[in-house]
Amino acid sequence: MLREGSGPGWRRRAVARGSVINSAFLAAVGGLNVLKSLIAAAFLTQAEFGIWSILFLGVSLLIGLKAAAVADKYIQQDEADQELAFQKSFTLELITAGVLVVLSLAVAPLLALLYDRSELIVPTIVLSLMLPGLAMQSPIWVFHRRLDFLRQRIYLSIDPVVSFGVTIALAIAGFGYWSLVIGTVAGALLGGVVALIASPYPLRLRYDAATTREYVSFSWPLVVAIGSALLIAHISVFVGNEAIGLAASGAIGLAAIFAAYADRIDAVITQAMYPAICRVADERGTLLEAFWKSNRLALMWAVPFGVALSLFAQDVVTHLLGPEWDDAVILLQVFGLTAAISHIGFNWNAFYRAIGDTRPVAVVTVVALVAFLAAPVPLIFVAELDGFAAGMAIMTLAQLVARWHYIRKLFPGFAVARHMVRAIAPTVPAAGAVLLLRAFENGGRGGLVIATEAGLYLALTVVATLVIERSLLREMLGYLRRGGPIPVA
Repeated sequence: MLREGSGPGWRRRAVARGSVINSAFLAAVGGLNVLKSLIAAAFLTQAEFGIWSILFLGVSLLIGLKAAAVADKYIQQDEADQELAFQKSFTLELITAGVLVVLSLAVAPLLALLYDRSELIVPTIVLSLMLPGLAMQSPIWVFHRRLDFLRQRIYLSIDPVVSFGVTIALAIAGFGYWSLVIGTVAGALLGGVVALIASPYPLRLRYDAATTREYVSFSWPLVVAIGSALLIAHISVFVGNEAIGLAASGAIGLAAIFAAYADRIDAVITQAMYPAICRVADERGTLLEAFWKSNRLALMWAVPFGVALSLFAQDVVTHLLGPEWDDAVILLQVFGLTAAISHIGFNWNAFYRAIGDTRPVAVVTVVALVAFLAAPVPLIFVAELDGFAAGMAIMTLAQLVARWHYIRKLFPGFAVARHMVRAIAPTVPAAGAVLLLRAFENGGRGGLVIATEAGLYLALTVVATLVIERSLLREMLGYLRRGGPIPVA
């Protein structure tokens, strides 16, 4: 356990180590989830994957609401009796999960009615069993709040590893979309059991009305924000099915999975920093430094990954998924670019949560929802997936404008243009080199050609990042050393 006062710069070193641990963990877990989806997609038809997308998004709406209700406030609170604080939060988490499981009983027939597919009812109900499993994982919050990231990640790894193994085994055995349903539930439940066993505090049910009101006041804007974001995802699959067919839902769902892998960098840095910035919420200068540097660290990964997804989308479809997925290429390309751009200022909401002002988080997500209803939804009926992709780009820009409004309010004078240029710069030479090679290509794109381009892209990105961000990387290495940080300009 990390304690305050354990040495000079302890928060910085703890967060730096946490960022490294989280980066390694989430890159591995994110890769595992993408690999799971790719392997499952190879054994499923595009229509079957579309059914899975409907199922998962339907339950994800409930999962997101549960996640916003308790966890962030528990980490943000600073009660004198932390054992009691956890037990009250644990009680609220179980109550929330129970209510949402009951709500899922209503969601199941609603999904069946919306999509006119009665086969959605039973798997939706089964998939909702992951809700109590995720609630049982709440003891891991304690390690997160203590900045004990290694143990946090060890226990969190149980869920995705089990889910991967069960899903792939069942997909190969011919279980279709049921392989993903059963694998997801198995991972959540087993992860929950392990977390309960590892709980650092005794498990007690302690309900307190005043605590509940405090949590509701803090969490309702986050519930609105997450609900709006997941509603966008669910409507995407729904309109894809209505405008084009179930195969389009599968294409949208697959593109969203790849984009979500880029989005995992949000969790890498934000989860590492959130407990620490909550403790310095009154120090605006420290918050600005944390915001600026954490964004630079995140963008070292997110922008290159998103651009690479766009550059190599056709190769992924041609060599991994097959011609049935050709219509997903444009979505992968656009989702890759929007995922990269949307990471500029990505973790602004963590800083508003740290100071206890969560309303701007809801406002920005509602702006995104309105833009989504105004652009991608009508455009998919006009120009099918090409129109949907263009609309998603418009929505991303609207969300960025709203986000930067609140960033400027929190950090007046923040250099937005400089931040954006610095974020994109390391990827420009790498992408330019790949496009230049393609301009002189003759013949087909075999494995050697793709590997050469990918290797060149990776090498140039790494070199450019080392040159442009050398001072920040030196500083991070300094935090990881026993002696403390290296002062840099």
